[in-house]
Amino acid sequence: MAAVTPAAPRGAAPVRPVRVLVVDDSALIRKLLGELLSQDPGIVVVGTASDPFIAREKIKQLNPDVLTLDVEMPRMDGLTFLQNLMRLRPMPVVMLSSLTERGAQVTLDALALGAVDFVAKPKLDIARGLRDYAQLLAEKVKLAAQARVTAMSPVPQDLRDASAPRAIGYRTTDRLLAIGASAGGTEAIRHVLASMPADAPATVISQHIPAAFSTAFAERLDRHSRMTVIEATCDQPLLPGHAYVAPGGRHLRVFRSGARWHCRLGDDDPVRGHRPSVDVMFDSLARCAGANVSAALLTGMGDDGARGLLALRQAGALTLAQDQETSVIWGMPGAAVAMGAAQSVVPLSDVAERLLAEVSAAGG
Repeated sequence: MAAVTPAAPRGAAPVRPVRVLVVDDSALIRKLLGELLSQDPGIVVVGTASDPFIAREKIKQLNPDVLTLDVEMPRMDGLTFLQNLMRLRPMPVVMLSSLTERGAQVTLDALALGAVDFVAKPKLDIARGLRDYAQLLAEKVKLAAQARVTAMSPVPQDLRDASAPRAIGYRTTDRLLAIGASAGGTEAIRHVLASMPADAPATVISQHIPAAFSTAFAERLDRHSRMTVIEATCDQPLLPGHAYVAPGGRHLRVFRSGARWHCRLGDDDPVRGHRPSVDVMFDSLARCAGANVSAALLTGMGDDGARGLLALRQAGALTLAQDQETSVIWGMPGAAVAMGAAQSVVPLSDVAERLLAEVSAAGG
């Protein structure tokens, strides 16, 4: 259930299309994005800009609802422009990112600064690749227009240098934590893991992210968490004090082998358009771990994870959904709430505490 704008009732004024300003230094990309986005009746491209200085003036003149923004631009890089924008006039921004190691790092920086979402540019034949992404790009732009945008707080320093927090005192290694997210999730997950102690139960994470970005995402989480955060590998045992990020483009499932939990990666078809899919991960946990799981579904577009969270609740797990107030896009958690999958709806700041409180209360 994506948080899309409902159709206007009969006799009511029609819903106003989303007004978009395209910012990119390439004339070809500006033209192509303008054409592709304009094909959607719910979008109007009000203008284009070739650099941040022109974009700044056009934002004042045209008052767009959403910006599409390329990172690599002349005169002022996209990150500096985004930082200034979020400080002076916070507004929804969808980044266009290259599928490279540098592109991954810059995109994660942009999301930390307050960008709502991103679309990865293909490495080759960009024009054709963007045409293939036209529907996804239009969907992300329309959802971004409804996003709750605030300037993000600075990313904290490496928590490994901080004094260790009080141990949570669980008595077995059976407990598992699970987190799923999409749009807005890279920062939401960072926030949750930054609040976890070093001895937290093994945690599995599925975030909708391209394959080229997931390694950088896991490394960033590791720098800002007391837990050890790594990209998951196939048949890897799940250990307390560790968090395992599903690789982009692969499903993550959990299974029991002897006395330990393990993760398994799959290249089977995407589920509801996603691989990794939160539903796939949650479903595997419901089948093999049930009441040993505490799970949270965080911000994101669509409804991936909602059915899996319901399966977990029916299997006896603790299930949480992030609330609308603190979600960038209340699609996935909103869908879970609508179908009764979440036992509690909590602000992002309380997610880690609620997950750990259940672990302590369960004694495991």
